[in-house]
Amino acid sequence: MPKPIAILGSTGSVGTQALDVIAAHPEHFSAAVLAAHGNDGLLEEQIERFKPEIAVLADVRSAERLRSRYRGRTQILAGEEGLLEAAVYPGADIVLTSLVGFAGLKPTLAAIGAGKTIALANKETLVAAGELVTSLARANKVQILPVDSEHSAIFQCLCGLERENVRKLLVTASGGPFRGKTARELQHVTLEQCLRHPNWSMGRKITVDSATLANKGLEVIEARWLYDMRYDQIEVVVHPQSIIHSMVELVDGAVIAQLGAPDMRGPIQYALTYPGRLASQVPALDFQKMGMLTFEAPDTETFPALQLAYAAGRTGGTMPCVFNAANEVAVTAFLRNQVRFLDIPLIIGEVMRQHTSTDHPALAEIFAADQWARDRADQSICELTK
Repeated sequence: MPKPIAILGSTGSVGTQALDVIAAHPEHFSAAVLAAHGNDGLLEEQIERFKPEIAVLADVRSAERLRSRYRGRTQILAGEEGLLEAAVYPGADIVLTSLVGFAGLKPTLAAIGAGKTIALANKETLVAAGELVTSLARANKVQILPVDSEHSAIFQCLCGLERENVRKLLVTASGGPFRGKTARELQHVTLEQCLRHPNWSMGRKITVDSATLANKGLEVIEARWLYDMRYDQIEVVVHPQSIIHSMVELVDGAVIAQLGAPDMRGPIQYALTYPGRLASQVPALDFQKMGMLTFEAPDTETFPALQLAYAAGRTGGTMPCVFNAANEVAVTAFLRNQVRFLDIPLIIGEVMRQHTSTDHPALAEIFAADQWARDRADQSICELTK
């Protein structure tokens, strides 16, 4: 019997590539649940092809449009209630959470509460509420399998290792489209330039995050919770070729690395097949043609979002949630051409400076901190655009 998968965020970059994996292995996987925000046209195409048992659009108007024209057997649900129903659907064994941003938190918590295995592509869930999420996963004996290429790499490198033998996690970063640029050169960069990632095909928000290095900061905080490591044990290394996806340094000086083509279908498939493996659509590396692999330190003066993330993580409590919320609002404003590229970390830093962190926050306090940070970020944007 094919393993039934629920994909939360099926019309996004990770979701569509997950469906590529399912389509390539119909004897092993089926798409039992598909959920998206508002792209009713693409979701309808996915429903026609994959025949899920239920499909969800978080945007109620989009769901109404789809219901008005759809005549098939898939049940169409709507809104946050529909997303939560999708997350706990009894007919799915694995929930792939690839919703964008803080919106993924509630469905992920619901899926963990229902005992589902989590294939996690929504890093913001662990950034905003890492302590709550990991505690609930332990209590429900739920495994969280990372889908981000960097964390999939670390997960694979750690297999079979005793934790006391691990000295450091080395999280690689491509450097994004502006690696090597100065702040002066970045003063007038356009959105179009920002979205031209040199190696990866990703959604707009994560591509901007890659350009600012905020995405790497989010991954650092995510690593702290996925692997229970201190922040001084998590190091970012810029690797422009994106062939080594991350590494683990051991106490005896040995370094274990995971290599592969820069293709998200690889880590997605590994999360769905773990602990086994299947043949993949991802092209194999040709070491004779690969050329040089290079490494450098991140430029945190030009790209301060990474250091802001470290600061948020070390402060703990609600501060990582505030970092994430401010970043989401600032990136949205940049995508709408309301602020400049270099304004993004300025907005994040200003909101963090105004925040007094709450230690060991409950879920209600996390949601309150998220809303507070969004309001403050909006205020900062208004002041910048006067």
